[in-house]
Amino acid sequence: MPDDEGTLFLTNLSQAFTANRLTQMVREYIDQAGIGKRGSCHLFHYTMATLMLENGADVRFIQAMLGHVGLETTQIYTQVSIRKLKDIHTATHPAKMMRAQQLEQAPELYEEGLLSALAAEEVEEDIES
Repeated sequence: MPDDEGTLFLTNLSQAFTANRLTQMVREYIDQAGIGKRGSCHLFHYTMATLMLENGADVRFIQAMLGHVGLETTQIYTQVSIRKLKDIHTATHPAKMMRAQQLEQAPELYEEGLLSALAAEEVEEDIES
């Protein structure tokens, strides 16, 4: 039995992939998917790191997993994602909190205010048309 050379990806002829073969394959699959973005293996690398950080992983563990020498390189993944930002905004925006509090304290007043606002919008639409 031959020694294990540590090759992870093999062609259908049991040969080691060339340095760029996996990237080429990923790029072709992304193009075929028609998502309109260029991609490579780095896309998976970036996505994994971003999702792990969003789910609470410590940036130092991500650094070790990605093999980055300096934390500065890993910190590019700590940029806030739009999805996470929207989730936090929706959950904590003061207007939402105020509406929930008003509804809880006096649902009939909140309902009256909402109906008044809808009626005012209807009047504005009639004036504009």
